Amino acid sequence: MRPDPRHLRALRRNDPALAAAMRRTEPFPGFPSGSPRLSRYESLAKAIVYQQLAGKAAATIWGRVRALGGGRLPAAPDLLALDDETLRGAGLSRGKLAALRDLAGRIDDGRLKLRAIHRHDDEEVVERLVEVRGIGRWTAQMFLLFQLGRLDVMPTGDLGIQEGLRRLDGLAERPDPGAVLERSAVWAPIRSVASWHLWRLTELEPEPGDSGPAVR
Repeated sequence: MRPDPRHLRALRRNDPALAAAMRRTEPFPGFPSGSPRLSRYESLAKAIVYQQLAGKAAATIWGRVRALGGGRLPAAPDLLALDDETLRGAGLSRGKLAALRDLAGRIDDGRLKLRAIHRHDDEEVVERLVEVRGIGRWTAQMFLLFQLGRLDVMPTGDLGIQEGLRRLDGLAERPDPGAVLERSAVWAPIRSVASWHLWRLTELEPEPGDSGPAVR
């Protein structure tokens, strides 16, 4: 989904600092992208597997889990049918195994209806997703943005967002989630666009005189 040009003009007009950052960073591509992407179920499962792991280790485990389904994540009922020993053999911790089973179980018995989840507003989607073990608000917000293409997502607890805003406004320290939320009000109803440019801003060389903390 792409933002209305009128909203983009208003965004630039209402926040000159962000407008300047938008000229320096890659354009907002719109989501979901046209390239091949994971299903809603797979994207949530992958997020669970990748949590708190280094990228290479997580990718290895994710590949092993997908191999159990012949090169793709086993469908929910098939994953539930696998024994713990098989799943643990793929490298899953007990916590991640339990989270994947909870996700698959909710999909299998209809408590979580991913095919129809786009019919709900943003907060309702978040509420449904965070009921799943291992899925927190940040993961739910990433799902809103990258899977559902929602245009007004502002993940206030994301360190990249906080660092991007620190650079945007020339702050000495990263703002806390409350400050990010307050600052983001001017970017509605397309805060996803602002989120994208804040992330991209952290990838640029710091402006002269910017000696604040780097992203960790």
